[in-house]
Amino acid sequence: MNNKFISNDDVFKFHENGKIAITSQSTISNNSDLSIAYTPGVGRVSMEIYNNPDKVWDYTIRNNSVAVVSDGSAVLGLGDIGPEAAMPVMEGKALLFKQFGHIDAWPICIDTKDTEKIIETVKLLAPTFGGINLEDISAPRCFIIEDRLRNEMCIPVFHDDQHGTAVVVLAALINACKINNKPLNECKIVILGAGAAGAACAKILMESGAKQIIILDRQGIINTERNFIANPMKKWLSENTNPLNIQGSIDQALIDADIFLGMSGPNLITRDQILTMSANPIVFALSNPDPEILPEEINDIVSIIATGRSDFPNQVNNALCFPGIFRGALDVRATTINEEMKLAAAKSIASSISGSSLNKNCIVPNIFDSGVAESVAKATMHAAIISGVARITPLSA
Repeated sequence: MNNKFISNDDVFKFHENGKIAITSQSTISNNSDLSIAYTPGVGRVSMEIYNNPDKVWDYTIRNNSVAVVSDGSAVLGLGDIGPEAAMPVMEGKALLFKQFGHIDAWPICIDTKDTEKIIETVKLLAPTFGGINLEDISAPRCFIIEDRLRNEMCIPVFHDDQHGTAVVVLAALINACKINNKPLNECKIVILGAGAAGAACAKILMESGAKQIIILDRQGIINTERNFIANPMKKWLSENTNPLNIQGSIDQALIDADIFLGMSGPNLITRDQILTMSANPIVFALSNPDPEILPEEINDIVSIIATGRSDFPNQVNNALCFPGIFRGALDVRATTINEEMKLAAAKSIASSISGSSLNKNCIVPNIFDSGVAESVAKATMHAAIISGVARITPLSA
């Protein structure tokens, strides 16, 4: 693409000089202001924090700040494009944090794929931030990094590609199953894609009562006959999903399935395969930007279809989840984001659509619905308090 074309492209114009900036909460107009904001006044605040470390939450930006951390190894549908090329995406994430959650977020793109170095770097940065949002880190390293950081840090660590996706998928399925009048625990669910999103969806659906889940990777159905010594997450999936331990391809998996979740790549499913599913199937083709199958190919044979795109109905968008979850976590100074908080967030998103508003083309709210993030924040905050991971209980709780 030449520079002349770029200069006339609205997308590139929008990104010129980046999408975010630091703004001041206070104004310095004279020497008195300067002596309060900086030396000598600031020294008193520093010593107060030194003597009472918890005061860092009261007198610094830490109480409303999140690091958006990536190594650029699994960016959107673009793959391993590196930390520099990942920056526009992380800036975009920070923009969404600010607009929907009123949270200050910083893109931190790390120039290494070494698992231990990423863990060490994030831990060293921890005193600056109230939470860590891991983003676009390839599997299986993303599982190891998140698990280690959650166990070794006392602030929320949330891998949005896993849990943000899983929370919004669960919310959408709660409403889709309500329309279909078939409980989630009676549905046969097929997940195509055993990466970060697919694995997290399988887990949260099981926690919500799903009993019949079949998950596939590039080699086919995950089952106990396959060797997953090098991949602990797939080993866990092999032992906890696919209760009949069936083998084969997506063709075998989809027979009589009630729900299909696509977390893989474009154009991997055909109309003929969807026809083998049960009556009135639910299809979530979430590969972005190109889904596993286009809605227009199957609109007449499915009950409900969702994608990850904004130009089709029922967009499964993580922005419905992460601003509210972090807002709630920060407001109670949570030490972690646990399963209770994720489930509460999913139920809150689902309940945002009710009554006559709930229909096959409206199973999730619009991301610009200003009440969603606030509702998710309150639900997350209450779940954190009840589950014992909140440091404080605000008067508004």
